[in-house]
Amino acid sequence: MWPLDPSQKEVLRFAVSCRILTLTLQVLTRFLGSSTPIVYWFPAHLLQNQEPLLRSVNMVPEENTPPEIKAPRNCILKLLYNWKACSPVTRCILGYFLTYWLLGLLLHCNFLPWT
Repeated sequence: MWPLDPSQKEVLRFAVSCRILTLTLQVLTRFLGSSTPIVYWFPAHLLQNQEPLLRSVNMVPEENTPPEIKAPRNCILKLLYNWKACSPVTRCILGYFLTYWLLGLLLHCNFLPWT
């Protein structure tokens, strides 16, 4: 291998350690996200306890319900449509997951490190 001056060695060392750190963080977050449901249970628990819009939703429609009364298909869409009426806890949770999804979409399709 050709001789490297000290600054090139430092840059190479920094690049390798950044790559190792990035790979480690990606693998750890993938393991935590796919094997630990508590990451999703806790926000769901907070949403059920804190959000009055979700308490009024009939999750399973009864068989004798008239056809003009329909339960919403997706509770998250109901929360997003009524953003201003949501509690601050709900806004934080929805904002976090939307930001995570959007950043992941933008960074992953550009081959940048994202989990």
